[in-house]
Order: sequence, then structure tokens, then C-alpha cells
Amino acid sequence: MTWFGWTGEALAALLGLPQVEAHAVCRSTMDRAHALAAGGAPGGTLVIAEAQEGGRGRNGKVWTSAPRAGIWMTLLERPSGDATALDVLSVRVGLRLAPVLDRWTRAPVRLKWPNDLWVGERKLAGVLVETRWRGMHPDWVAIGVGINLEVPADQPQATTLEGADPVEVLGEVIPALRAAANAAGALRGEELAAFATRDVAIGRTLAEPVEGVARGLSPRGELLVATPAGITPVRAGSLTFATV
Repeated sequence: MTWFGWTGEALAALLGLPQVEAHAVCRSTMDRAHALAAGGAPGGTLVIAEAQEGGRGRNGKVWTSAPRAGIWMTLLERPSGDATALDVLSVRVGLRLAPVLDRWTRAPVRLKWPNDLWVGERKLAGVLVETRWRGMHPDWVAIGVGINLEVPADQPQATTLEGADPVEVLGEVIPALRAAANAAGALRGEELAAFATRDVAIGRTLAEPVEGVARGLSPRGELLVATPAGITPVRAGSLTFATV
């Protein structure tokens, strides 16, 4: 099995990873990564596919994964940190990926809480983080990332990287993901400031997850929304802008 002509063994050597499972087609890189983790696969194991038949996003949504139309991957890590770091991991992944992907976009990559990367007003990439626990401690975390190389047929409003070699992109993305996964604690001041410079929502009126005006993030990765009752922290949900 190969990915853009590369075997898993060759990608592992290139990326400095213990294991890479490459597929032309698989049902879901996320599901496959969980299966490998349950079998004892080490942190740093990567599952990557040219196409997915059952790719998924948050809340069970379908993630379109046409052949060679994007980078469809899941990285397995075995963090030793506390739950606070896991609570903000999807935000940290976005923060680490955005400056890396700037190289292949015409405008700076922006961040849409909780897990999307945009260019302008168009979605470029998405992040899905799932953790499996052993008692009170995380056993492993699977970090799924989908980055468009072509505009999905069912999402004409999306956008893509430009002039990107998939293997070169992967070589930049993997260190960013591993750094995010190994960071400890809540979001630091410099991370909150970095998010604010790329925040697609800040200052805009929201319809969901609650009505109000977006005011950035808390150190715990909560979306802060100004409402008539005051600042409301939101831990989960999908962000939708109010229509004018």
C-alpha cells in the first residue's frame, strides 16, 4: 500500500515516526488509528490515506475524502499530561498548523473555534481529536486532520492549499501536530494572543452556540461570548454566524 507513491516504511523514515500505515483507500484513518492503538501501537503512529470511504468530522458528520483531493490522516499519541492539555488540544493543533500552512495560501490561515482552519471566509482544513481513557488517565489520543488539496464537490464554498506537494506538506504538518500533543496545561497567554490574531469570529455576532458577540477564548479553550447577561463561556458546540 502506498500514499502518493510512498510506502509506509518510506514515510516513517522520512518523518522520523515509529510506524506509518499508508492506504490508497481506507474506511476511516481515525477508526484505523484507534484499532492500532488498542493493539499497542506506539505514540507517533500515523495512518494516512489517499481516500476515505467513511471519513468523519465532529458530531458524526461526514468528511468528504475524495482520492488525492486532500491530506487525510490521523496521528496517534500517548500523552502523559493532564486533562487540561487534552481539553485544549484541538485549539493547539490549529495554532500550530496555521503558520505552517500559510506557506501554501494567498492569505494567512485563520482559526474558527473549535476545530476549523479557514482562508478568508472559506474552510481549508478540519481537526478531530478523540481520546481513549484507562481509568482516570488518557491511554491514547487520536488527532485527525483533513486538509483540502482540491475543493470538495459537495462543498464549493471551501478552499485549498495552492501549489502544494503533499509529501512536503506532511513533512511540515507532523512536527506541528507532535508539538501540540506534547504541550502541557491550559492555553498560555502567548497562545491566546496568537489565536486572537487569527480568530475568524472575534467581534462578530453569533447565532450559535449561543447568541451574542464573540470575544475570544479562555485559557481552557472555551469560546467567550458577550451576551446581555455578561460573558458566557462555551465549552462545546458549533459556531454559526448570525445573518444580517
